[in-house]
Amino acid sequence: MRQVTPSAGVVLAPNPGPMTLEGTNTWVLREPGHPDVVVVDPGPLDEGHLQAVVATGNVALIVLTHGHHDHSAGAQRLHDLTGADVVSLDPTFTIGGAALTRDGESFGAAGVTLTVVHTPGHSSDSLSLHLAADDAVLTGDTILGRGTTVVAHPDGVLADYLRSLQRLQEYGAATVLPGHGPELPHAGEVAAFYLAHRAQRLEQVRAAVAAGASTPREVVETVYADVDPSLWVAAELSVLAQLDYLRAPGPVPADGH
Repeated sequence: MRQVTPSAGVVLAPNPGPMTLEGTNTWVLREPGHPDVVVVDPGPLDEGHLQAVVATGNVALIVLTHGHHDHSAGAQRLHDLTGADVVSLDPTFTIGGAALTRDGESFGAAGVTLTVVHTPGHSSDSLSLHLAADDAVLTGDTILGRGTTVVAHPDGVLADYLRSLQRLQEYGAATVLPGHGPELPHAGEVAAFYLAHRAQRLEQVRAAVAAGASTPREVVETVYADVDPSLWVAAELSVLAQLDYLRAPGPVPADGH
Protein backbone atom coordinates (compact mmCIF):
# COMPACT_ATOMS: atom_id res chain seq x y z
CA MET A 1 0.00 0.00 0.00
CA ARG A 2 1.21 3.50 -0.83
CA GLN A 3 0.38 6.16 1.76
CA VAL A 4 -0.93 9.33 0.11
CA THR A 5 -2.31 11.47 2.96
CA PRO A 6 -2.12 10.88 6.72
CA SER A 7 -5.42 8.96 6.64
CA ALA A 8 -5.49 7.57 3.08
CA GLY A 9 -3.42 4.91 1.37
CA VAL A 10 -3.97 3.24 -1.98
CA VAL A 11 -3.69 -0.34 -3.22
CA LEU A 12 -3.55 -0.41 -7.02
CA ALA A 13 -5.64 -3.12 -8.67
CA PRO A 14 -4.01 -5.15 -11.48
CA ASN A 15 -6.51 -4.07 -14.16
CA PRO A 16 -4.71 -1.47 -16.29
CA GLY A 17 -6.27 -0.41 -19.57
CA PRO A 18 -7.34 2.53 -21.74
CA MET A 19 -10.33 3.26 -19.48
CA THR A 20 -8.80 2.29 -16.13
CA LEU A 21 -5.36 3.92 -16.65
CA GLU A 22 -2.86 2.17 -14.35
CA GLY A 23 -5.73 0.29 -12.71
CA THR A 24 -8.45 0.92 -10.15
CA ASN A 25 -7.38 2.78 -7.02
CA THR A 26 -8.63 0.94 -3.96
CA TRP A 27 -8.47 3.49 -1.17
CA VAL A 28 -7.73 2.36 2.39
CA LEU A 29 -8.70 4.91 5.04
CA ARG A 30 -7.90 4.96 8.75
CA GLU A 31 -6.96 7.34 11.52
CA PRO A 32 -3.18 6.98 11.83
CA GLY A 33 -2.43 4.01 14.07
CA HIS A 34 -5.99 2.66 14.09
CA PRO A 35 -6.24 -1.13 13.60
CA ASP A 36 -9.41 -0.90 11.46
CA VAL A 37 -9.72 0.39 7.90
CA VAL A 38 -12.44 1.66 5.58
CA VAL A 39 -12.04 0.37 2.01
CA VAL A 40 -13.33 2.52 -0.83
CA ASP A 41 -13.81 0.74 -4.17
CA PRO A 42 -12.51 -2.83 -3.76
CA GLY A 43 -12.01 -2.97 -7.53
CA PRO A 44 -12.21 -6.08 -9.70
CA LEU A 45 -12.75 -9.64 -8.50
CA ASP A 46 -9.07 -10.45 -8.24
CA GLU A 47 -8.12 -12.65 -5.29
CA GLY A 48 -4.53 -11.43 -5.04
CA HIS A 49 -5.66 -7.81 -4.99
CA LEU A 50 -8.34 -8.44 -2.39
CA GLN A 51 -5.90 -10.34 -0.18
CA ALA A 52 -3.53 -7.36 -0.39
CA VAL A 53 -6.39 -5.12 0.77
CA VAL A 54 -7.22 -7.47 3.66
CA ALA A 55 -3.57 -7.36 4.73
CA THR A 56 -3.77 -3.60 5.35
CA GLY A 57 -5.89 -4.01 8.49
CA ASN A 58 -9.21 -5.13 9.91
CA VAL A 59 -11.76 -4.09 7.28
CA ALA A 60 -14.61 -2.40 9.16
CA LEU A 61 -16.55 -0.98 6.19
CA ILE A 62 -16.56 -1.16 2.39
CA VAL A 63 -17.78 1.85 0.38
CA LEU A 64 -18.46 2.11 -3.36
CA THR A 65 -18.24 5.38 -5.28
CA HIS A 66 -20.44 3.76 -7.96
CA GLY A 67 -21.39 0.36 -9.28
CA HIS A 68 -19.23 0.01 -12.39
CA HIS A 69 -17.56 -3.38 -12.52
CA ASP A 70 -13.98 -2.13 -12.18
CA HIS A 71 -14.91 -0.56 -8.82
CA SER A 72 -17.48 -2.93 -7.40
CA ALA A 73 -16.90 -6.49 -8.66
CA GLY A 74 -14.69 -7.40 -5.70
CA ALA A 75 -17.12 -6.08 -3.07
CA GLN A 76 -19.01 -9.33 -2.43
CA ARG A 77 -15.79 -11.33 -2.07
CA LEU A 78 -14.25 -8.73 0.25
CA HIS A 79 -17.44 -8.85 2.32
CA ASP A 80 -17.15 -12.64 2.45
CA LEU A 81 -13.51 -12.40 3.56
CA THR A 82 -14.07 -9.78 6.24
CA GLY A 83 -17.75 -9.64 7.18
CA ALA A 84 -17.71 -5.87 6.59
CA ASP A 85 -20.86 -4.15 5.33
CA VAL A 86 -20.86 -2.74 1.80
CA VAL A 87 -22.51 0.66 1.33
CA SER A 88 -23.19 2.66 -1.82
CA LEU A 89 -25.73 5.07 -3.26
CA ASP A 90 -27.44 2.30 -5.23
CA PRO A 91 -29.11 -0.19 -2.84
CA THR A 92 -28.43 -2.92 -5.42
CA PHE A 93 -24.79 -2.97 -4.33
CA THR A 94 -25.38 -2.52 -0.60
CA ILE A 95 -24.72 -5.51 1.66
CA GLY A 96 -25.68 -5.29 5.32
CA GLY A 97 -25.59 -1.51 5.66
CA ALA A 98 -27.87 1.34 4.65
CA ALA A 99 -27.65 2.88 1.18
CA LEU A 100 -25.97 6.30 1.10
CA THR A 101 -29.04 8.08 -0.26
CA ARG A 102 -28.81 11.21 1.89
CA ASP A 103 -26.60 13.81 0.27
CA GLY A 104 -24.45 15.49 2.91
CA GLU A 105 -24.74 12.70 5.47
CA SER A 106 -21.63 11.87 7.47
CA PHE A 107 -20.57 8.46 8.68
CA GLY A 108 -17.46 7.01 10.18
CA ALA A 109 -15.35 3.97 10.93
CA ALA A 110 -11.66 3.29 11.61
CA GLY A 111 -11.45 6.69 13.31
CA VAL A 112 -12.25 8.64 10.13
CA THR A 113 -15.36 10.60 9.20
CA LEU A 114 -16.60 10.78 5.61
CA THR A 115 -19.26 13.08 4.16
CA VAL A 116 -21.33 11.90 1.21
CA VAL A 117 -21.40 14.21 -1.81
CA HIS A 118 -23.81 13.04 -4.50
CA THR A 119 -22.03 13.62 -7.82
CA PRO A 120 -24.09 11.91 -10.55
CA GLY A 121 -23.20 12.28 -14.22
CA HIS A 122 -20.53 9.71 -15.01
CA SER A 123 -23.21 7.32 -13.79
CA SER A 124 -26.50 7.94 -12.02
CA ASP A 125 -25.17 6.40 -8.79
CA SER A 126 -21.83 8.20 -8.61
CA LEU A 127 -20.88 9.80 -5.32
CA SER A 128 -17.80 11.44 -3.88
CA LEU A 129 -16.58 11.34 -0.29
CA HIS A 130 -15.08 14.25 1.61
CA LEU A 131 -12.39 13.25 4.10
CA ALA A 132 -12.32 16.38 6.23
CA ALA A 133 -9.39 15.33 8.42
CA ASP A 134 -7.05 15.45 5.42
CA ASP A 135 -9.03 18.00 3.36
CA ALA A 136 -9.29 15.42 0.59
CA VAL A 137 -12.13 14.28 -1.66
CA LEU A 138 -12.45 10.79 -3.11
CA THR A 139 -14.03 11.30 -6.52
CA GLY A 140 -14.40 7.83 -8.06
CA ASP A 141 -14.68 8.36 -11.81
CA THR A 142 -16.19 11.85 -11.58
CA ILE A 143 -12.65 13.27 -11.66
CA LEU A 144 -9.72 11.12 -12.74
CA GLY A 145 -6.05 11.56 -11.96
CA ARG A 146 -5.22 11.95 -15.64
CA GLY A 147 -7.31 12.87 -18.67
CA THR A 148 -11.08 13.28 -18.46
CA THR A 149 -13.93 10.89 -17.79
CA VAL A 150 -16.81 9.46 -19.81
CA VAL A 151 -20.42 10.48 -19.32
CA ALA A 152 -21.78 6.95 -19.69
CA HIS A 153 -25.02 7.57 -21.62
CA PRO A 154 -27.85 6.76 -21.06
CA ASP A 155 -27.25 6.17 -17.34
CA GLY A 156 -24.88 9.13 -17.23
CA VAL A 157 -26.41 12.55 -17.90
CA LEU A 158 -24.29 15.54 -18.87
CA ALA A 159 -26.40 18.17 -17.08
CA ASP A 160 -26.02 16.17 -13.87
CA TYR A 161 -22.30 15.84 -14.47
CA LEU A 162 -21.82 19.58 -14.91
CA ARG A 163 -23.67 20.26 -11.67
CA SER A 164 -21.47 17.70 -9.93
CA LEU A 165 -18.32 19.41 -11.18
CA GLN A 166 -19.67 22.73 -9.96
CA ARG A 167 -20.15 21.17 -6.52
CA LEU A 168 -16.61 19.80 -6.50
CA GLN A 169 -15.29 23.27 -7.36
CA GLU A 170 -16.47 24.30 -3.90
CA TYR A 171 -13.87 22.04 -2.28
CA GLY A 172 -11.13 24.46 -3.31
CA ALA A 173 -7.66 23.31 -2.29
CA ALA A 174 -8.76 19.80 -1.24
CA THR A 175 -6.61 16.96 -2.56
CA VAL A 176 -8.33 14.80 -5.20
CA LEU A 177 -8.12 11.06 -4.52
CA PRO A 178 -9.46 9.65 -7.81
CA GLY A 179 -10.71 6.22 -8.84
CA HIS A 180 -7.95 5.92 -11.44
CA GLY A 181 -4.64 7.69 -11.89
CA PRO A 182 -2.53 9.79 -9.52
CA GLU A 183 -3.81 12.05 -6.77
CA LEU A 184 -4.16 15.73 -7.70
CA PRO A 185 -3.88 18.98 -5.76
CA HIS A 186 -6.71 21.51 -5.59
CA ALA A 187 -10.09 19.99 -6.41
CA GLY A 188 -11.48 23.39 -7.33
CA GLU A 189 -8.94 23.97 -10.08
CA VAL A 190 -9.32 20.46 -11.47
CA ALA A 191 -13.12 20.77 -11.54
CA ALA A 192 -12.80 24.13 -13.31
CA PHE A 193 -10.54 22.51 -15.92
CA TYR A 194 -13.09 19.74 -16.44
CA LEU A 195 -15.88 22.28 -16.89
CA ALA A 196 -13.84 24.21 -19.45
CA HIS A 197 -13.07 20.97 -21.29
CA ARG A 198 -16.77 20.08 -21.42
CA ALA A 199 -17.66 23.53 -22.74
CA GLN A 200 -15.04 23.14 -25.48
CA ARG A 201 -16.30 19.68 -26.43
CA LEU A 202 -19.87 20.95 -26.63
CA GLU A 203 -18.82 23.68 -29.04
CA GLN A 204 -16.98 21.09 -31.13
CA VAL A 205 -20.06 18.85 -31.21
CA ARG A 206 -22.26 21.78 -32.24
CA ALA A 207 -19.82 22.61 -35.04
CA ALA A 208 -19.62 19.01 -36.23
CA VAL A 209 -23.41 18.73 -36.43
CA ALA A 210 -23.63 22.06 -38.23
CA ALA A 211 -21.03 20.80 -40.72
CA GLY A 212 -23.15 17.76 -41.54
CA ALA A 213 -22.28 15.01 -39.04
CA SER A 214 -25.54 13.10 -38.79
CA THR A 215 -24.70 10.21 -36.43
CA PRO A 216 -22.88 9.99 -33.09
CA ARG A 217 -20.13 7.99 -34.79
CA GLU A 218 -19.59 10.73 -37.37
CA VAL A 219 -19.38 13.28 -34.56
CA VAL A 220 -16.79 11.12 -32.78
CA GLU A 221 -14.71 10.80 -35.96
CA THR A 222 -14.64 14.60 -36.23
CA VAL A 223 -14.42 15.78 -32.63
CA TYR A 224 -12.29 12.93 -31.25
CA ALA A 225 -10.02 12.48 -34.26
CA ASP A 226 -6.95 13.04 -32.06
CA VAL A 227 -8.05 10.37 -29.55
CA ASP A 228 -6.89 6.76 -29.70
CA PRO A 229 -9.55 4.87 -31.73
CA SER A 230 -9.65 2.24 -28.97
CA LEU A 231 -11.47 4.88 -26.91
CA TRP A 232 -14.02 5.82 -29.57
CA VAL A 233 -16.71 3.49 -28.21
CA ALA A 234 -16.51 5.31 -24.88
CA ALA A 235 -16.34 8.67 -26.68
CA GLU A 236 -19.55 7.80 -28.50
CA LEU A 237 -21.31 7.46 -25.14
CA SER A 238 -20.16 10.96 -24.22
CA VAL A 239 -21.30 12.28 -27.62
CA LEU A 240 -24.76 10.78 -27.10
CA ALA A 241 -24.89 12.51 -23.71
CA GLN A 242 -23.76 15.79 -25.29
CA LEU A 243 -26.37 15.59 -28.05
CA ASP A 244 -29.08 14.98 -25.46
CA TYR A 245 -27.81 17.95 -23.48
CA LEU A 246 -27.86 20.24 -26.51
CA ARG A 247 -31.43 19.23 -27.32
CA ALA A 248 -32.66 19.93 -23.79
CA PRO A 249 -34.32 23.27 -22.98
CA GLY A 250 -32.29 25.59 -20.78
CA PRO A 251 -29.17 23.44 -20.34
CA VAL A 252 -26.81 23.98 -17.42
CA PRO A 253 -23.96 26.32 -18.52
CA ALA A 254 -21.06 24.04 -19.35
CA ASP A 255 -18.44 26.47 -18.09
CA GLY A 256 -19.86 26.56 -14.58
CA HIS A 257 -21.15 30.19 -14.82
